Amino acid sequence: MNKKVLEEGTAIDIQFEKRGGFVPVIVQEVENMEILMQGWANKLALQKTIELGKATFWSTSRDELWTKGLTSGDYLEIVEILTDCDQDSLIYKVKMMGNGACHTKNSKGITRKSCFYRKIELDQLSNLDK
Repeated sequence: MNKKVLEEGTAIDIQFEKRGGFVPVIVQEVENMEILMQGWANKLALQKTIELGKATFWSTSRDELWTKGLTSGDYLEIVEILTDCDQDSLIYKVKMMGNGACHTKNSKGITRKSCFYRKIELDQLSNLDK
């Protein structure tokens, strides 16, 4: 598919091959637009997400397909899937079906709602090259 058609057309042609068979997936809560997590999808993970209606990813650390919530019960129900203009990344807009999206827990042992719980202050960025 030529670049103009890929970027400006209406055909869906996710560019998995750009990153070795994977695309990044940002997961966003549909109710309040909060970013919950980032994962990776290959063709199989995207197909399974569509089939199940639940956010499914390729675990790069375990090298296997996983549907969020199978172990924890904290499913992410798909409401909408978006791709960017280059068709090399996705957004899963989801409804949370449990306590949180993160696999970590807070100091009280409760699953964190979002994996993005740390805030980097802009003045901290000057320390990155030290």
